[in-house]
Amino acid sequence: MRYILLVLLLIGAFCGNAFAWGDTAHQVICEVAFRLAKPATQAEIQRLINSDPTAKFPDFSESCVFPDHPRIRAPEHFLNLPRDSAGLTSDNCPLAPKCVPTAILSDQRILASKNETDANRLLALESLGHWVGDIHQPLHVSFLDDRGGNTISVNGCARNLHAVWDSCLVDYAVGRDVVKAANSMMAAITPDMMTKWTNTSPRDWANETFAIAKAPTTRYCVMHGPSCDPMAASFVITGEYLESNKSLVEEQLQKAAVRLARLLDMSLSN
Repeated sequence: MRYILLVLLLIGAFCGNAFAWGDTAHQVICEVAFRLAKPATQAEIQRLINSDPTAKFPDFSESCVFPDHPRIRAPEHFLNLPRDSAGLTSDNCPLAPKCVPTAILSDQRILASKNETDANRLLALESLGHWVGDIHQPLHVSFLDDRGGNTISVNGCARNLHAVWDSCLVDYAVGRDVVKAANSMMAAITPDMMTKWTNTSPRDWANETFAIAKAPTTRYCVMHGPSCDPMAASFVITGEYLESNKSLVEEQLQKAAVRLARLLDMSLSN
């Protein structure tokens, strides 16, 4: 009985209004990425942050929420795939001119360029951190017809399934204290994890995320042959649902941070 009451309290406390991979997730990812980056990379990141005459963000972790406030470059926050897709086979977006994998590749090139102005490189830096977060949110690599789960209503947590993965599960898995969550993630990431996770590309990240979107525990779609068809239009988010996806969310945040740190080192450490 105590367990049931605890779960109900957690659901009510952790699940509310959400943005895309809520602000907490983006800040945690970028805080850990900054800590993992080389000292020269950290120095260049802070130099670019300080070059902003408006001083809108004091540090990198807070800057990573920028593309959501206000929302910019809307098509580049996600990747839509056909219902019968097995995943990306190239770096191109199958259903649109631009998507989150192309945004990552484009902004990394700008950030690494010595011919770009600091203003352009800063915008690329703020955006790159955000895109790497978004590509690891399972319902950002999904289907257009249900808007990545936005039309799947739920009870017991947020208003729709997309919001559950944006914020409810993040708050349940790591909490809302960015520094505390970052400390815990730093302690859990091993050198073997870093080696394994960085030996990949944005296309690989998208396909990993897409596999999570299609997994039975996500309850986003159901496989009929090669097609991932819609499930029920509404269902209840229980404590069991949150608990069964907790470790997966933690790992997605860790992967995003490790991979972002690698991109930043590749772009800035020289």
